[in-house]
Formats: sequence, C-alpha cells, structure tokens
Amino acid sequence: MAAFIDAHREEYGVEPICRVLQVAPSGYYALKAEQRDPSRRCARAQRDDHLREAIARVWRRAHPAAPHNAPKPRRALRLAG
Repeated sequence: MAAFIDAHREEYGVEPICRVLQVAPSGYYALKAEQRDPSRRCARAQRDDHLREAIARVWRRAHPAAPHNAPKPRRALRLAG
C-alpha cells in the first residue's frame, strides 16, 4: 500500500489517497520514518530482522546447491545460539 501511495502522492497527496483507501495517514508516515531510520522500529521487529538474517545465513551454509526439499536447519540455529 505504501508503494501505491508513493507512486501517486505527487499527483493527489497523501491524505486524500489514505482517505480513499481507508487507512490512517499516520500509519503511512510512521512506516516511512521507520524505513528512513530502522532504529525507530520496535524491539520485536528489530529482533525479527536479526533472526531472519541468521536463519538465511544458516540455510545458505547448510544447503548451497539444493534449496528445495532440504531439512529444516533448526538444530544448526540452536547450536549457533
């Protein structure tokens, strides 16, 4: 939704687009602020980002050539902490 607003904000403005889409402009502005400064995100979202990177790293290391039908790397993640 933010991409749509970004694409049309010059022509229509943020508030009118949000009114038609029935979303709060404050949510759009909060998202843009978080994209500019990721430290403004909540602790849970920051932790999720860190875990997502760790999972991807373990997955690539365990299954470089066969990403499909590979076992879950749960044990490697537990061992990595």
